[in-house]
Amino acid sequence: MIVKDIRTTALSIPFTDPPRWSADYNRPREILVVEIETASGVTGMGYLMVLSGGLRTIQACIEELVAPVVLGRSIMEVEAIWQDIWQATYWVGRMGVTVFAQSAIDIALWDALGKRAGLPLYQLWGGAALCGGGGKALRSYGSGCWRGLGRDGMIEKAKDYVDAGFDAIKMQTGHMYSHAEDVANVAAMREALGDGVQIMVDVNMGWTADEAIEVGRRLDDYNIHWLEEPVVAEDFAGYFRIADALKTRVVGGESHFTHYDLAPFFETPKIPILQPDMMRGGLTQLRRIATLAHAKGIRIAPHLFHELMVHLMAAIPNPDVLEYINFLDDLWVDPVLPQGNLLTPPDRPGHGLAFKPEVLKDFALDR
Repeated sequence: MIVKDIRTTALSIPFTDPPRWSADYNRPREILVVEIETASGVTGMGYLMVLSGGLRTIQACIEELVAPVVLGRSIMEVEAIWQDIWQATYWVGRMGVTVFAQSAIDIALWDALGKRAGLPLYQLWGGAALCGGGGKALRSYGSGCWRGLGRDGMIEKAKDYVDAGFDAIKMQTGHMYSHAEDVANVAAMREALGDGVQIMVDVNMGWTADEAIEVGRRLDDYNIHWLEEPVVAEDFAGYFRIADALKTRVVGGESHFTHYDLAPFFETPKIPILQPDMMRGGLTQLRRIATLAHAKGIRIAPHLFHELMVHLMAAIPNPDVLEYINFLDDLWVDPVLPQGNLLTPPDRPGHGLAFKPEVLKDFALDR
């Protein structure tokens, strides 16, 4: 169980269905794959998909700062290793690149541990069998009704999700539109979908607190399910002021790093659903965040990566909903796909995910 080798591969892959969160977004899928091999031959895999650059920087951070902490350690020490990496990178870390780097390592360690135990992660963590095993299915919503598609494009994407069996979708506001246009877009979406489909609205930190209150009160009239990330991540006072002012629930958390950064949401539990991102703390942190949230009556709806988050959600007491989007579906040997709007974790050991060999070969960037 001793870690003998850590390998990283940077990939650059064109999107099959490019995101349009801005009119001119034109980056490929930038993915970092981390493989941790033990002395007995078990290999765990972790991965990140960075959305705004930094792939090589994270790769260098793993090699320079993180790998030396992990080599020679037992994969049984996965949570202790997380803490040791945290301490070893504290001077230059606590957020950003170092946490992304240790998150990839953490995911790979948990995958290796699951494979060593012969258990899928959700079972390793004590989760229930799902869908046909007597447990509850995991509900997901259709994401990616991008603002850059325009009003008609967002509605068309949402209708495709509804036709596929989803009863909830997420659309974007802010950044490209005036407040009046944002409200009109949400109104048109509600009219197009009717009252039986939940509409999540994502601002992507595009407003001030005052703007969020002004626009949010108008959006209250359209029975939206939540208003997501209305302000920048560090504006906790703004979050709480918005939550107090609106009928609509306010959610967030995807841009926060670890449970330390989320602490104000636990201390003042006005945000009923948190959306932690696995790249900002790894699986060790997501499990800890879920525990802290549960103690405050807060539910978890993780950001992206449904193919891995389905394990987490099957093993925590406070799952809300998974975010489904097809960012990586075409890259996996055995993708985790929704049946209607329901997702089930694979029963393969570890996280059960493997990139297609040709993906790793054909799209690897030269060192």
